[in-house]
Amino acid sequence: VQLVESGGGLVQAGGSLRLSCAASGFRFDDYAIGWFRQAPGKEREVVTAISWSGSSTYYPDSVKGRFTISRDNAKNTVYLQMNSLKPEDTAVYYCAAYSGKYYTARDYPRYWGQGTQVTVSS
Repeated sequence: VQLVESGGGLVQAGGSLRLSCAASGFRFDDYAIGWFRQAPGKEREVVTAISWSGSSTYYPDSVKGRFTISRDNAKNTVYLQMNSLKPEDTAVYYCAAYSGKYYTARDYPRYWGQGTQVTVSS
């Protein structure tokens, strides 16, 4: 099983980045997928999640209206479009696969990627 994130980097505040998460080794369209982030000295937090079909998504208030998650099951890939980035969005971003088709706050992902760094300069 592999989840490989890409697309991170350095961007100025107000800019955009698009992260990708390529999955392999499991039946991708059986799993909800989430993006998480962890900043230095802070706990890992969920950024967004998407159901197996893409019909259901979740965004916390901190990113609502700025971030968009999508998936292409034919390519086994999930995307995170991040717009209007802020310095407080700086973190390592991880994608993760849940053991179920829908995201719920009480569930913990089964598979994790290695993360990609996003740095937003002011």
